[in-house]
Amino acid sequence: MTAPVTTTLTPSTGDGTTGRSRAARRWRKARAPLVLLALLLVGGLLAVLPAPRTSTAPLAPDNPGDTGARALAQILTRHGVRVHYVRTIAAAEKAASAGSTLLVLGDLYLTPDMVGRIGRSPADLVLVETPDVLDRLAPGVVPSFGGSTADVRGAACDDPDAVAAGTITAAGAVRAHGPGVTVCFLESGAGASEGGALAVVAGARRVSVLTDAGPLTNRSLADQGNAALALRLLGVHPDLVWYLPSSDDLGIERSSQSGTSLTDLMPPWLVRLGLLAVATVAVAAVWRGRRLGPVVSERLPVVVRAGETTRGRGRLYRRAGAHAHAAAALRAGAASRSAARLGLPRSADRAATVAAISRATGRPAADVEHLLYGSSPTDDRALAMLARELDHLESEVHRS
Repeated sequence: MTAPVTTTLTPSTGDGTTGRSRAARRWRKARAPLVLLALLLVGGLLAVLPAPRTSTAPLAPDNPGDTGARALAQILTRHGVRVHYVRTIAAAEKAASAGSTLLVLGDLYLTPDMVGRIGRSPADLVLVETPDVLDRLAPGVVPSFGGSTADVRGAACDDPDAVAAGTITAAGAVRAHGPGVTVCFLESGAGASEGGALAVVAGARRVSVLTDAGPLTNRSLADQGNAALALRLLGVHPDLVWYLPSSDDLGIERSSQSGTSLTDLMPPWLVRLGLLAVATVAVAAVWRGRRLGPVVSERLPVVVRAGETTRGRGRLYRRAGAHAHAAAALRAGAASRSAARLGLPRSADRAATVAAISRATGRPAADVEHLLYGSSPTDDRALAMLARELDHLESEVHRS
């Protein structure tokens, strides 16, 4: 006995649609706006996300690379020193006060006005790789020739910071040119009157000059006594202003001299918002732009028979005297039809086509090749003779 077959019918409305079909139609209509909305949300989130906490700027306290100084900054922070990373002279002036340390890394982007503002700061100064501004910021210290390669140097002075470090690896040299200047870490084999890697100027505030930034970098901090010297120079006060001059600082200086520009009044997030707007416009253009759909057949106003088209093309060839083009068209058609008749693939080369036609017709391969790929006729009579011979060849192929 056969069990009855139960058929589950999908309920439908009066228009023949079902819940599934209506849901699919709604999804097809709404998916483009939903995708656009999702892209806008993702772009908005990316725009408001904070900037990454790491950088690639050399000697920056947030650069974890070999040329960065993130390791030193983190060690100072663990020892209770607040590190204020600034890139402009205005921010350095604001953050540096009495009872703090102002670290200046490099003098490439320092203008005379900026040097004067650094000199008027009440904070203790630590100048690293600043040979061109020593005459204004560190009186009595002048650059010295030599010491261009980094080597291990002993303290060779009574400065407490240098004595605690013992030895460091550094390049460059400065020498004393006035009273109250202590020079440490002399060049290898140099006398007391020669240059060293560290100079300390005593006065109302302490000014330390370090000729090489290498001991502060992540790559060399652990070598010799580099870490001890860096921590003692920069960890004296609870606040350290880490000033790394840049080309942006130059732009701000120029704009301050010529007046406030429109870009200075723009908030920093405006650029991100502009990029998001450009991306939104591009997505909308792709979504609403014209698309190339399938080919649509249209009724032609005039029907032209194939025979008339062929004769018209032949008249054009004859009027132009294009015997070579006409012969090439005749030969290509004959070869293609013969190859299809013999079951050759479209990718069959010249040799394969000639060999197959030669076997099918019994003609020598050289005759077949001359007929299909020979020289072009130069007049109407030779072209007509070629057409007749190609027609005979096709007939032999079809009879085989």
